[in-house]
Amino acid sequence: MRTAYSVETVRTAERELMARLPDGALMQRAAAGLAAACAEVLGRVAGRVYGSRVVLLAGSGDNGGDALYAGARLARRGAGVTAVLLTPERAHAGGLAALRRAGGRVAADGAGERLVERADLVVDGIVGIGGRGGLRADAVPLAAAAGRSRAAVVAVDLPSGVDPDTGEVHGEAVRADLTVTFGTHKPGLLVDPAREYAGSVRLVDIGLLLPHDAAELEALQHADVARLLPVPGAESDKYRRGVVGIAAGSARYPGAAVLAVSGALRGGAGAVRYVGPAGDAVIARFPETLVSDQGPKRAGRVQAWVVGPGAGDDAGTVAEVLDTEVPVLIDADGLRLADAGAVRGRTAPTLMTPHAGEAAALLGVSREEVEGARLASVRELAARYGAAVLLKGSTTVVAAAGGKGPVRVNATGTSWLATAGSGDVLSGLAGSLLAAGLSAVDAGSAGAYLHGLAGRLASVGAPVGAHDVAEAVPVAWRDVRGVVGGRG
Repeated sequence: MRTAYSVETVRTAERELMARLPDGALMQRAAAGLAAACAEVLGRVAGRVYGSRVVLLAGSGDNGGDALYAGARLARRGAGVTAVLLTPERAHAGGLAALRRAGGRVAADGAGERLVERADLVVDGIVGIGGRGGLRADAVPLAAAAGRSRAAVVAVDLPSGVDPDTGEVHGEAVRADLTVTFGTHKPGLLVDPAREYAGSVRLVDIGLLLPHDAAELEALQHADVARLLPVPGAESDKYRRGVVGIAAGSARYPGAAVLAVSGALRGGAGAVRYVGPAGDAVIARFPETLVSDQGPKRAGRVQAWVVGPGAGDDAGTVAEVLDTEVPVLIDADGLRLADAGAVRGRTAPTLMTPHAGEAAALLGVSREEVEGARLASVRELAARYGAAVLLKGSTTVVAAAGGKGPVRVNATGTSWLATAGSGDVLSGLAGSLLAAGLSAVDAGSAGAYLHGLAGRLASVGAPVGAHDVAEAVPVAWRDVRGVVGGRG
């Protein structure tokens, strides 16, 4: 599992490590990893390190020092390295001396933008994990020059101008092609909007010892999801595997019911019960579905409910589902119709799955505020409702009920999933995992992982419909579990 830690936790770990190492050893570890990554980039964009043009944007403090020491290593390999010092009087003395000894130069006043525009590689060492609130005015022209140049941009630890702890971007920031981060990921590298500025991310191990229980973010990998996915045993039957109830659809939106059922049938539960006015459409597409028109409480045994997709104004069904004693996933219209007190009063697990617009309505803020502060928004919703919350979007994040503990962030999504009905498939898929026995956070994060991977597999760079995503879920499931040829 990939984890990300706050600035405070990282700095504490760095201090503890530096106390055990010779002076400057930690910075040299970081610089060595940074230089190696830069050399690889130069091999791609310039064909070699020797003779290439490298510009270091070096601020004060350790971030600038990392860039200067890495620049010295590149200069010793024959690169032409020039440092643009944003605060010359506060430049890292040791790094600057090393650069000069290796043959590197310091740019003359006013020459920075011209040098950046002609560079093969720009190293962003303006500000590190202590940065807040966007770039200072003197750095903005340099970042703009890097953006319009043909140079590759490598950020040191994280792009300057983004918030490392929240992923928020207030003002101008550097856009990197590659970010080389040290010791651990920082939350801003995994969550939009900051993630968009980071490009590819490479983690350099510098020996930090970080407490697992202090992680701010967790990102599941294939192996983590594989351990969560339910696999039937020799004695399994449909009830032991779990039955998921789908209360969705309306006369106006029957397709939402069909798509939610399609996701549920591929989510690991043993059976799917459908309740609602779209029974004919559901049974025509999926004859294995158990259809009822008697309402949720009289539908028969279920281990979890999904309520809300395409529900229109059917607040009664939403209230009836919330009154049950099994896990419930609330999506789409259900989020608008659900009584907040009823959600908070539930004793069984609840998973809410809003997109940014729905989250904004629940929080009473603008959509832009939610999209700009995804971590704060998902935690606030989880705290207000006492429910686990899966906030869909460019990066999907999942918070536990109450908003405490690490937030799960999903890395498999694709922009092609921004299509009508895709969220209905996700709600059915995650609801099925709930019925199979997963916790709300695990069901949400594993469901998002499979859903995102299915979207990638279905699209391959071309438009897809929600039904294509549903049909690709079994392929994604096999990929995650490493199953070849349908066995396993």
